[in-house]
Amino acid sequence: MTGVPASATGGTGTPAPGGKLGAAAVNQASLWNVANLLTMVRLLLVPGFVMLMLADGGYDPAWRAWAWAAFAVAMITDVFDGHLARTYNLVTDFGKIADPIADKAIMGAALICLSYLGDLSWWVTGVILGRELGITLLRFVVIRYGVIPASRGGKLKTLAQGTAVGMYVLALTGPLATFRFWVMAVAVALTVITGLDYVRQAVVLRRAGLAEAQAAAAVSQAATEQASSFSETPSPETSSSEASSSEAAEK
Repeated sequence: MTGVPASATGGTGTPAPGGKLGAAAVNQASLWNVANLLTMVRLLLVPGFVMLMLADGGYDPAWRAWAWAAFAVAMITDVFDGHLARTYNLVTDFGKIADPIADKAIMGAALICLSYLGDLSWWVTGVILGRELGITLLRFVVIRYGVIPASRGGKLKTLAQGTAVGMYVLALTGPLATFRFWVMAVAVALTVITGLDYVRQAVVLRRAGLAEAQAAAAVSQAATEQASSFSETPSPETSSSEASSSEAAEK
């Protein structure tokens, strides 16, 4: 026995500095873990990337190279922050919200800048951004029935998009400029295919959730009806008492 209340030790037997106040401070500090810091760096890189991308009219190779560097750092931190959060149990509510926002912000900024400068067709930007926003909304719609897991196709799509957009950010010419067109074509194809697959998964998940809810409702209704029937059926002791009362009344 240490004489220290469990509430002050966190259930581990080791006193926490300041009891509840110390525990609250630890919980607040957990928001500032390395995974969340990398996510914040990605968010801060978005306006910097846009300024670099549009500097000097948006066609200077040197500024475009710096913009590519910012984009590359954002893509790399996207890989590391998720890995660190899962590996070292650094997942927080802030990270769950900010991480996908940071991903879509940097990709959306790059696509819009490229289309604005005339380097990429607007329909490509529309397809990619429409798919990303649509799937995000779809996840929120079906979250009551379950979570749609990230697939290998989705990860491959992200890699293809990042590679293709990065090649377009650079001021490439010659064979490399032609090659990046085909890389973007693959990225767009994967974007559409994986988007349709997510829709299929959402439909299956919703049907399974509805079927489970209906089955649970049927079981609950059957239990209620059974309990009601038991309450309405007189017990033997009650029937015997009523019969004795009836005989006494007749006498």
